[in-house]
Amino acid sequence: MKKNILSIIALVAAMVVAMPSQAQVKFGLKAGLNMNKVEGELSGFGQSLSENGKNTTGFFVGPTADVTIPLAGLGADISLLYDQKKMKFDDTSKTLSYISIPVNAKYTVGFSSLASAYIATGPQFSFNVSGKKWAEMGDEWKLKSSELSWNVGAGVTVLSHLRVGYNYNIALGKTAEATAFSIAGDAVKGKLKNNTHQVSLSYLF
Repeated sequence: MKKNILSIIALVAAMVVAMPSQAQVKFGLKAGLNMNKVEGELSGFGQSLSENGKNTTGFFVGPTADVTIPLAGLGADISLLYDQKKMKFDDTSKTLSYISIPVNAKYTVGFSSLASAYIATGPQFSFNVSGKKWAEMGDEWKLKSSELSWNVGAGVTVLSHLRVGYNYNIALGKTAEATAFSIAGDAVKGKLKNNTHQVSLSYLF
């Protein structure tokens, strides 16, 4: 897992270095809230059943880099985040900790020298650092060691330094899965995934 994290960080660094010479790069700090909900699916006994978990709240924090090509308004928003999410499903709960690396393409429109607005989208690579077990769910359930998701977001930047954003993080894979286990004598498989609403506050130096 550490090798994968280092490889992605190296790739992101190479992307920043490869930006055109007129690109503006700012570094800063980002923090915010995760509001996520688990989507579950069980398959077996000749059918599939879907069930959603409860809404939960976590947080994220870490350094961020903002790259903008002034004339085009294009750029990128790249962060390295400690990302905490909580899951509640079947009356059990689990706190998950990730190292997340969102890499978003960004388009910015300036209203004046005081404020601008942006839209952004791109992949997010998340690595589970809290372990693969969820004891309350039983030995059949295992949390994935890494996740791929997709971000869609928008926000505003004030005075070129303070940024408020909203993002919807869409899971492209599974957060947890269960190998075949028995319910009333029938073999069942299961999977869970997290989709997350995020509100962030960033300060760019």
